[in-house]
Amino acid sequence: MKLSGQNDGDHWAGVTLPPGIRSGPVLIAGPTASGKSALALHIARTFGGLIINADALQVFAGWPVLTAQPGPADLARAPHALYGHIPYDATYSVGHWLRDVAPLLRGPDRPIIVGGSGLYFTALTTGLAVIPPVPSQIRRSADAMTLAQLVSGLDQATIAKIDTHNRARVQRAAEVFMATSRTLTDWQADTPAPLLPLGDCTALALYPPVDWLNARIIARFDIMLDQGALAEAAGMRPHWNPAHLSAKAIGAAALIAHLDGQLSLAKAREAAVIASRQYAKRQRTWLRARMSSWTAIDPALRP
Repeated sequence: MKLSGQNDGDHWAGVTLPPGIRSGPVLIAGPTASGKSALALHIARTFGGLIINADALQVFAGWPVLTAQPGPADLARAPHALYGHIPYDATYSVGHWLRDVAPLLRGPDRPIIVGGSGLYFTALTTGLAVIPPVPSQIRRSADAMTLAQLVSGLDQATIAKIDTHNRARVQRAAEVFMATSRTLTDWQADTPAPLLPLGDCTALALYPPVDWLNARIIARFDIMLDQGALAEAAGMRPHWNPAHLSAKAIGAAALIAHLDGQLSLAKAREAAVIASRQYAKRQRTWLRARMSSWTAIDPALRP
């Protein structure tokens, strides 16, 4: 099985896609391992364009294999941007990404924006509230709280808008209220105009069958192991800190645990596959809730 990120862009040849992909901005969202990167590469090679990363983990250096960043062959086939450009130990947010992507939208190449971070696409096409930075002491206080405690401090309007099982999203909302005495929804009400309105784009959302996707998730992690994911983890082991945002790369913690003698490689593989499936489920939920107006594509129906 050839997979996106490894890369099967030519397998999209012959698929009927909206005519907007020939010239204007293109957005491609979907769950992990669904073929997003392959589709972006196919569009860029066929019609031209700059492939821009919209995945919160692929921005980091240190884990290129495990986060399925484009390899040298793909980079040679089409121009790419915002992959691995942030140090592994740095902080990075959707606000940082918007600032990084803004000049690319004004560049000579039409953007083909692809990734699995739904919040990036939402901020890009609907705008992002400019919220003051959270003081470090408030962040430390929030770090010490349980998820239930964080949720209990949120207003109902915010709870209705976020995934209350996603600690990062819940903690962000709680920190904003603790730091500013304003709810996240209040700040979002002051959102400025978007950088790239959805109406100006061809927006594609991949909706693969669950069984098909699960099989690809397994196959892709095995390919990652063959391509050096374990060696990559060994190289990052001296710098390992689970508090780093880059440490959230799926499979990173499991491979580090294997290297530390806490898990067999088989158990580490199993943990990574389960985590990938869980992540894909959350991504599908976001797609259904926030991207219902996008053009839906079933990648399993490719010729």
